[in-house]
Amino acid sequence: MSETDRPERKIAVIGGGFSGSLLALKLTARRPDWLITLIDPAVRPGRGLAYGACAPYHLLNVPAHRMEVGLAPGFQAWLQGSGKDLDDALDESGGDLADAFLPRRLLGDYLQARLAGAPPSINGHGLRRVRGEAVGVLEGPGRGVRLFDGREIEADIVILATGNLPPKAPLPADSWLQDHPAFIPDPWAKGALSGLDPEAQVLLLGTGLTMVDIALRLAEEGQTGPMLAISRRGLAPTAHQSGGAWAPFLTPMLPASPLTLCRAIRQAAAQASRENLPWQRVMDAVRPSIAQVWQSWSEAQKRQFLRHLRPRWDVHRHRMAPRVAARLDGLMESGALTVMAGRLRNWTRQGDQVSATLFRRGGAGSMAIRAGSVINCTGPRSDLQGLAVPLFSDLSRRGLILPDQLGLGLESDDCAVLDHRGKASSWLYAVGPLTRPALWEITAVPEIAAQLDRLSLALSRTEAPATSGLAETFVDMGAGI
Repeated sequence: MSETDRPERKIAVIGGGFSGSLLALKLTARRPDWLITLIDPAVRPGRGLAYGACAPYHLLNVPAHRMEVGLAPGFQAWLQGSGKDLDDALDESGGDLADAFLPRRLLGDYLQARLAGAPPSINGHGLRRVRGEAVGVLEGPGRGVRLFDGREIEADIVILATGNLPPKAPLPADSWLQDHPAFIPDPWAKGALSGLDPEAQVLLLGTGLTMVDIALRLAEEGQTGPMLAISRRGLAPTAHQSGGAWAPFLTPMLPASPLTLCRAIRQAAAQASRENLPWQRVMDAVRPSIAQVWQSWSEAQKRQFLRHLRPRWDVHRHRMAPRVAARLDGLMESGALTVMAGRLRNWTRQGDQVSATLFRRGGAGSMAIRAGSVINCTGPRSDLQGLAVPLFSDLSRRGLILPDQLGLGLESDDCAVLDHRGKASSWLYAVGPLTRPALWEITAVPEIAAQLDRLSLALSRTEAPATSGLAETFVDMGAGI
């Protein structure tokens, strides 16, 4: 039986962000005779969190050539004929589109254009877009998805592509601050940053890439009061730098502990410096091995990494576009933004404002802080334990999913979701950030695109899938940002 002889199937993809939209497009291209249903509440899916609520000064964290995802036309080809304003990005890259750091929303525009150009569903075949919120699944006699409004979508295969979840407040569950008007739990929620007093101090909880995005936005929208960003270590993201190359080197060292591998990375970075190469090339050379390294560690070693090494890993691995770094440096040099390390305690109400005590890291003393707004910039949530999202609550109640013990997402085996007994499902799959427990880093475009290629091929073919895992596929992707 050839691939084209495979019986017709109905596949429901839950989530219309980057992962879900791209998977729906890839499945439709491979099997136009199947019915692929993309379910999302958005009027026009394709953007999700990362490529939706962003402004022109929010840039992709990697250059354009790393945004190619296997669609036709490609991202760069589409850009060249789109009439989009690329002047600033091309000026920075010396006119080379492949190496340009572009506005994030352009990738959302691209995916929306690809969805709009896909052949519509006709007679039960092709790509169908359904606007609604999935709140549960159907099990026997017919499988499918149940929507908030009561509709039921038939499907032989259900794929969870819900992407990044809103951030979790870094506060006790019973903290009064969560209900105070000064606290903003999700800065990406519609209207979350409207009506702020531009002259009052802003307290940003977290110093990663979300903080950078929000600080740039507030400055652009007229914030004149000081911005103070605080995290346990006070580490801000680093910037991309071009030039040079470094060969992958971690895989032959496996198995090895987190401390051993981090020591090897530091030694390689020092050697690169002696050779007048940017340390960024060393981090790029580590990238193909990340999934293999993660899978080689025990749970205790993973916990050690997450607790002690992750903050430094994040700021060196997930970097800023040069123009973004320059803007951030400008805010810090002018005093508009200060980044500090420490812990906040003793929260008290001050009318519409709040105050707290900052205990600085390393015993450097304490200081009182008063803020007109406190913005949660800790980044997307991954811990599904106790999360009251209807879809995941339904899946958990039925025992169809198994949240991992490290709070990273769902346990899975090559995208097949594991149930509460640890058995891989034959019909329920997950992609993108939800599969972080198996792969650690599955949030960047190249890795997600590789995962979706593998799954779309596996679902659409009749012969046995490749014996090598996705971690080995990442190794074959090659180094590079």
